[in-house]
Amino acid sequence: MTAADIMGLDPTAQRGHLAKRISILDAAANVFCREGFSGANIDMIAAEAGVSRQTVYNHHGDKANLFVAVVREITERANAGVFATLATFPDQPRDLEADLVQFAMRLNRNCMCNRDGKFLRKLIQTEGERYPELFEAWRSDGPGKTWAALAARFARLAHAGYLEMDDPDVAARQFLALVNADLHMSLMLGVTPTDEEVASAATNAVRTFLRAYGRRPQATAASSPAP
Repeated sequence: MTAADIMGLDPTAQRGHLAKRISILDAAANVFCREGFSGANIDMIAAEAGVSRQTVYNHHGDKANLFVAVVREITERANAGVFATLATFPDQPRDLEADLVQFAMRLNRNCMCNRDGKFLRKLIQTEGERYPELFEAWRSDGPGKTWAALAARFARLAHAGYLEMDDPDVAARQFLALVNADLHMSLMLGVTPTDEEVASAATNAVRTFLRAYGRRPQATAASSPAP
């Protein structure tokens, strides 16, 4: 069905078509992550989505096209979550460490530990070599833009005197790496970190980051020599 066909549907039919499309993409994501691209097939996906195999073909054509649609859909949702979280960055912090810890926790919960983050990470790990150009688009539209947006926010904090840094782009990449560091192994193994683990990882990350980039106290004047 083409976009023009969808636009011609009544509102109820449009909602039904959209719900079916989302159901197919979510089911396909589950199957691709569980079985890999090679092990997945349209019958599995149709059964999980609760639709006929012909419905899947009508929406996406074949398995390869469906996989591309899944990656693009998850990428769009993941990027939307990242930028919604970036909008909560503490531009005017009352307590810099505490506010950055809360922000780091939101990044992990909303972007790394959520369902879309898990799907995307698994698909990149298992299918990145099969579709390098598809995941390169994810890299430029996802992490590439996230780094730049976060760097701009750190630059503003530095300009306001909260931080000291020569290169906000490097600082932004290092912050994101630190935020994920303690959770990396759990996430690689598909284990969902507990709230306590997310809080601990965020605290460790921010304290390490501030030891590198926190504003240092001004040196005190040298003591006068003893008479």
